[in-house]
Amino acid sequence: MKEKILTYLTDIQNFNPSNFEQIELFRIKYISKKGLVPLLFEEFKKINNEEKRETGKLLNDLKKIIEDKIISFQVNNEYLNLDSTEIDNSLPGNSYSLGSRHPISLIKNELCEIFIKLGFTIIEGPEIEDDWHVFSALNFPLEHPARDMQDTFFIEKMPDILLRTHTSSVQIRAMEKSKPPLRIIMPGRVFRNEVISARAHCIFHQIEGLYIDKNVSFADLKQTLLYFAKEMFGEEIKIRLRPSFFPFTEPSAELDISCKICKGTGCNVCKYTGWLEVLGCGMVHPNVLQNCNINPDEFTGFAFGMGIERTAMLKYQVKDLRLYFENDIRFLNQFY
Repeated sequence: MKEKILTYLTDIQNFNPSNFEQIELFRIKYISKKGLVPLLFEEFKKINNEEKRETGKLLNDLKKIIEDKIISFQVNNEYLNLDSTEIDNSLPGNSYSLGSRHPISLIKNELCEIFIKLGFTIIEGPEIEDDWHVFSALNFPLEHPARDMQDTFFIEKMPDILLRTHTSSVQIRAMEKSKPPLRIIMPGRVFRNEVISARAHCIFHQIEGLYIDKNVSFADLKQTLLYFAKEMFGEEIKIRLRPSFFPFTEPSAELDISCKICKGTGCNVCKYTGWLEVLGCGMVHPNVLQNCNINPDEFTGFAFGMGIERTAMLKYQVKDLRLYFENDIRFLNQFY
C-alpha cells in the first residue's frame, strides 16, 4: 500500500494541467466518491495494526497534497485559456446577489421605528453588568429566584458580575445619568441559563421602553401599547391587559393581542383562548425611582418589555425559536 501511495505522489507532482477540464478529471480520479484515495482508505482498514500509524500518516498527507494542488491549479489557471484580445471590456461585470436581513433585525428595526414615532429615543448599555443594575436597583429582593444560578450566568469568582438577564439594567443607567422627562427604548441581547428548546433559548433579544414625567398614568401606557399593537400586527388587532407581578412595576400587567390566525375564535396556536401573550408592563415602582434619585412624589412613569424573538414568532408565525440561531440559509432567505 505504501508503494501505491508513493506512486500516486509521483504522478501528482508531474501533473501539469492546461485547462479546467483536466483539473476536474484530476479531482474525479483521485478524491471523488469512487476515486483512488477513497479506495485506499478502504484498503487501509485491512492492513496490520503495526503498519497503520505510518501508512495512515502517508495517506492523510496524500489527500491533503491533492486537495491543495486542486485549489492551486484552479487559482493559477483561472484565465489560462483566455486571450486578452478576446475579452470584450464593454460587457457588464458579474452580478452578485445581495443577502437578506435576519428576521430578528427586521423586527427590531420595525419596533424601534414604531416607538420613535411616539417620541422615544434609542439607547444601549453593557451586556456584562453588576448586581445593582440588573437586580437590586430594580427592587428584586435578595431571595428572589431570578438571582439563582438556574436563571443567571454569573462571572466565576465575581459574584456581583453577571451577564444581564434583561435590558431593564439600561433603564437604571439612564435614570441615574438623566433627569426626567425620559422617553427611551432599549433594544439588546440578554442571557439566561435556560434549556434550549422550541420556545426558549439561553441567548435572546429584548426591547424595553420607559417613560417618566409628571402625571404619567396607566391610561398613557395603555394607549401607547394599543398604538404599538395596531402598527405591528394590523388595525384589526385587539388588546387586553391582565394583572400580573414584576418587582420593578406596580401595578403590573401582561399584554395580550387577539390571535391573527383564528381571529380570536380559538386555535392550537393560541391554545384555543383567542389571545396571544406579547409583553409585560406596568407603572414604575416608587422604590425603583428612589433608587435612581428620582422623587416618586413628583414623577411617575411606565415601563414595558418584550422579547424580539417572541414578537417575530407571532409576526411570521414561526413555531421554533431555534431557527433564528441556526443560520440555515433556506430559512433566512425567506426574509427581506
